[in-house]
Amino acid sequence: MRRSTTTAAVASLATAGLLALGTIPAAAAAQPPDPLARHNVFRALGADDAAAAKRGGNHHSPAPGPKDPVTVAEGLAGPLSFAVGGRSTLYVGQAFSGALTVLAKGKDPIDLVSSPGTDIAAVAVDHGGLTWAESVFGEEGVLSAVVKHRTKRGVVSDRADLLAYELANNPDAGSTYGFQGLAPECAALVPPFLQSYTGLIDSHPYGAAIGRYGTYVADAGSNALLKIDYRGRVSTVAVLPGKTVQVTAEAAAALGIDACVVGADFILEPVPTDVEIGPDGKLYVTSLPGGPEDGSLGANGSLYRVNPQTGAVQLVATGFAGATGLAIAPNGTMYVAELFGGQVSAVSRYGTVTPFASLTEPAGLEWARGRLYVSTNVLTGPGSIVTLGGH
Repeated sequence: MRRSTTTAAVASLATAGLLALGTIPAAAAAQPPDPLARHNVFRALGADDAAAAKRGGNHHSPAPGPKDPVTVAEGLAGPLSFAVGGRSTLYVGQAFSGALTVLAKGKDPIDLVSSPGTDIAAVAVDHGGLTWAESVFGEEGVLSAVVKHRTKRGVVSDRADLLAYELANNPDAGSTYGFQGLAPECAALVPPFLQSYTGLIDSHPYGAAIGRYGTYVADAGSNALLKIDYRGRVSTVAVLPGKTVQVTAEAAAALGIDACVVGADFILEPVPTDVEIGPDGKLYVTSLPGGPEDGSLGANGSLYRVNPQTGAVQLVATGFAGATGLAIAPNGTMYVAELFGGQVSAVSRYGTVTPFASLTEPAGLEWARGRLYVSTNVLTGPGSIVTLGGH
């Protein structure tokens, strides 16, 4: 979670750092900022290439990809989160326009929500209706983070106030992030928001999965996996572990930090981005921690397995360049969208990672009716959703 008093400055720093490292094309600077930038302010920090190669050692050489993608929706403004309902109807959260849009075959688009300045994410659908999250951010940080629900009859209600839960519980208050073990004279040369700190107040519901006993939410701000039961009660399932990286000379120079930090450990916030329920009943969560996600200084994205009863967290695979979306096929194959790697990777039940498809800025993923749905061009726009054949 971010220090609320530095949120605006930090977000600007994140964007500048991404452009300097070549992670985001310059054209994206003209677009509204990626909402995840609020939680990825340390992209210029990361492990060196050797360490990254070690972490990503389970990646195979590129495998034959699927058939050419088929575009099913286009002209979208930041489709970072979406869901696929009956008759292949799409429910798309357009993060940059504040719209939640229904796209049904043969019908005109319908905006269920139209609220510029509101971040629409964590979109999920089941037989009971539609779930999504609305978050509002200001210069001082998060102002509101509410999960909403719409019945099939069109009745909308607030399912849970996640910012209120964060204020009362702060799940990662016991987690430590930032620089570790700096000598006092070196620490004095480091900006305050990069120094060691514990989890702070923040909430940004980003991904959701609806289960038998409630809705699971990947909260990128609280660094936690949360559960909302059918009475609207919120609980913490698990807090994801931070990612420890070693600061390189290139990273220090990119952020304009004194060279005394080179070789020091930095713990990145985990930033969970999506959650799905696997065929085994376990929860699977993607994590896009701060640090450069283009692989130049280490690809730090990870995929975790979480026991919904005990909260035990197990690493499944790592080395992803911007793990923002997750989908799981009935046979257990998992698909991870690598936003800054320009690809979707397939992950076996045993954690073996294989490149599956090359796409521009893939973000959201859903598996439906034997096909993989992927949102693309989510930063530079215009965004689209395509389908791919599965394994």
